[in-house]
Amino acid sequence: MAAVRPDLVPRYTAALPGARAAVLTRLWRALAHEPLPWITGRTAGPGGLLLRLADGRVLRGPHPDPYATDAYVTAVHLDATAHDDPARLMTDLAVEHATAFAAELGHSVASLALSRAGQPDQLDHPKEWPDRDWEWEQRVVDGHPFHPNCRSRPGFSVAEQLAYGPEHRPVVRLGTAPVPARECLVTGDWPDELREGEHLLVPVHPWQTAHVLTRPCDAWSDAHPLMSLRTLALPGGPHVKTALSARLTSSVRDISAYSVGASATLSAFAEELAARTDGLLHVTRTLGAVSAGSPDLAALLRESPRLYVSGDEHVLPVAALATTDLPRSPAWLADFTRLALQVGLRLLELGVALEAHGQNLLVVLAQDGTPRRLVYRDLADIRISPARLTRHGIKPPDLTGRLITDDELALRRKLFGSLVAGALAATAGSGPALATALETAVRDLRPGPDLTALREYPLPTKALTLMRLSPGTPGDQWTTLPNPLVLEPGTRDQ
Repeated sequence: MAAVRPDLVPRYTAALPGARAAVLTRLWRALAHEPLPWITGRTAGPGGLLLRLADGRVLRGPHPDPYATDAYVTAVHLDATAHDDPARLMTDLAVEHATAFAAELGHSVASLALSRAGQPDQLDHPKEWPDRDWEWEQRVVDGHPFHPNCRSRPGFSVAEQLAYGPEHRPVVRLGTAPVPARECLVTGDWPDELREGEHLLVPVHPWQTAHVLTRPCDAWSDAHPLMSLRTLALPGGPHVKTALSARLTSSVRDISAYSVGASATLSAFAEELAARTDGLLHVTRTLGAVSAGSPDLAALLRESPRLYVSGDEHVLPVAALATTDLPRSPAWLADFTRLALQVGLRLLELGVALEAHGQNLLVVLAQDGTPRRLVYRDLADIRISPARLTRHGIKPPDLTGRLITDDELALRRKLFGSLVAGALAATAGSGPALATALETAVRDLRPGPDLTALREYPLPTKALTLMRLSPGTPGDQWTTLPNPLVLEPGTRDQ
C-alpha cells in the first residue's frame, strides 16, 4: 500500500480496529449458532453467552443478535485471554483447519479496512442517490453482511483490489480471448461484436488473464464492476459475467458448462414464471452464454436491470438499501418486507425457490423511496420443484441436475435462508427491527404451508464458518437461527 497508494496508509491504519470488530462480530454469530463439532455447550447468562469447548476451555462474549449488522463485538475471552482479532482467536482455538481459516479472516480484515479507507468522506452520510445503477453497487463497502470472510479476496494484491473492487469505483478494461467456435458451447444469441470469422470472442477479466489463463487477450471494452466483482456493466449495454475463478467469501467462482447449457432454458422459464406475479417481479434475461471447454474461460451476457425502470424510478440491489435512510422507517421496512415475501412465497408456492440474497435481488423505488416491484438476476443457483410446478399446471423446464428438487426442506432453506435470514435481515439491521417488519408484513400474506413454516420454525441459514472449516465436505451446510416471529423458538427442524 505504501508503494501503490501511500495516501491511504493513515486511513487504512485508522480503519483496522473497526474492520476487526466487523469480522469478529460475524465470527461470533457463527460460534453462537452454527453446529461446530468442537463446541459442546452454549449457556446464556446475565453477562452474555458462554461456549464450552471440547478441550475444556471456555469462550465468553456478548449476547448474540444473529441479525445485527453493526459491529457490536469488540472482544471475546478465551478463558482469561481477551481477543479483539478474529484471526488470532481462530489461531488460538487451534481446531481442525483453523490455520487456513485464520489466514482468510486476516485477509478479510485487511481487505475490509482497505475498502473503508478508500471511501470519500461524503459516503459516510450519503444524501444524493446515484443516477446510474452500477453506482448503487459501489456503495456496498463491507461486502457480505454475515460472512466472516465478508471481504476476503485471496490472490488479490492491494493494487488489484483498488483496480477491480467495485467499492473503489474503478473502470476495468475487459479483454477477449478468441476460441474456435467448434470448441465452444453456446446458448442464446452470441452477438456479432463478439465473433471474428470462425472464432468466438470470450470476454475475460484482466485478473483472470494475469493469474489463470495462459493465453494473451485483446483489449475490448471498459466496464464498471458490480457487487459480485466478476460481473461488470458495459457502457450503455448489458452486464457481462466473467469467469473470474478466485475464492470470494466461501467458494471459488467460475462458470460451469452446466450453467452455460442451462442458461437459455432457465431464462425463458423464469420470464414465464415472473409473468404470474402481477407485475411485481421482473427477471433479467440471459442474452447469450459461452463456455470454451473450461470453467476458467466462459462468459454470460445478461440484461441490465435498468431496462425495468421508467421515469424517475431507481433500481438498486437490496444490499444497497442499507446505505440509505429508508430502512430506518418501520413503516417503509414493513412495506418492503411485505413486497419481498409476497413475491418470494408466490414463486415458492408455484415451484421455484429464489436465491434472493442482497446481491441477486434488486428493488425498484419510486422517487420518494416507495418500493414498487422487484428485479431478480442470476438464475444459476435457484431451485426448481417439478412436482409443485405440475400441481399448478406449469410444465417443468427441460433441465436436470442440482437445480431440480422436490425436497420441501431444500426449497424452503433456499428461499428463507437467502431472503429472510439474509436480505431482509441485513436491510433491517437487527433482530428487533426484523421482527417488527415481519410481524407487520405477514398479516397481509396469503396463508399456506410455506408461510406457516416461516412463522413457526427456526430460520434456516447457511453455516458459513462450518463450511470453511470443513473443506472436505462438498455443498452447502446449514444451521438455524431464532425466528423473530416466535417468542420462544422451538427446536424442530424446518
